[in-house]
Amino acid sequence: MNQPGVIIKKKWSTPRAAAVAGILFSLLLLASLVLIRISVPNDPNEVGDWLPENSRSVNLALNLLPFAGIAFLWFIGMVRDRLGNNEDRFFATVFLGSGLLFLAMLFASAAIAGGIISLYGVTPSLLIESGIYVFGRTVVFELMNMYTMRMAGVFMLSTCTLSLRTGIIPRWMIFLGMALAVFLLLSMGFIEWAPVVFPLWTLLISVHILRENLGKFKTEA
Repeated sequence: MNQPGVIIKKKWSTPRAAAVAGILFSLLLLASLVLIRISVPNDPNEVGDWLPENSRSVNLALNLLPFAGIAFLWFIGMVRDRLGNNEDRFFATVFLGSGLLFLAMLFASAAIAGGIISLYGVTPSLLIESGIYVFGRTVVFELMNMYTMRMAGVFMLSTCTLSLRTGIIPRWMIFLGMALAVFLLLSMGFIEWAPVVFPLWTLLISVHILRENLGKFKTEA
């Protein structure tokens, strides 16, 4: 008797859940980036004066990143689900590869930063005097600004290109995403708040997809 309703529910439950995961990823990454930006000086060569007062805030930001990464995988799955059989192999490979590289380098940066903070809690003087802090801080800065966020820009460009070919999101979102992706690729290391572009764009796409799926579910139910 209720089989059609069950089929419709199953059809739309996965995209809705993935869209919620995209929103969760955006909020978690945004919170983490803001906490780090207001707690850590932008200069990678500074001597670590922020550690006594702000290490807890940064540690909280780092603890949010694994959950953001898990949600990001769901977001990738959501986009691929919407592409379906229209997925272009070339751009889909760039899309998936850049997304996974972004996630891997984000986790690597967080692991190095977490190690620095843990070592500071045990032997703060040794961390500074041995040069480990300067080395680790520079590696994290380079990895995040030169590689991780640029992979985010490539992910945005490939997603927008696939969307332009398949029409899975509105065209104005596509062109906005392309413009923001170019901004992200060119501005890293020069504009401190540039990384927040990525989670904000992801939030916009996820909210649109969630609203669209909820509207279709109500219509077909």
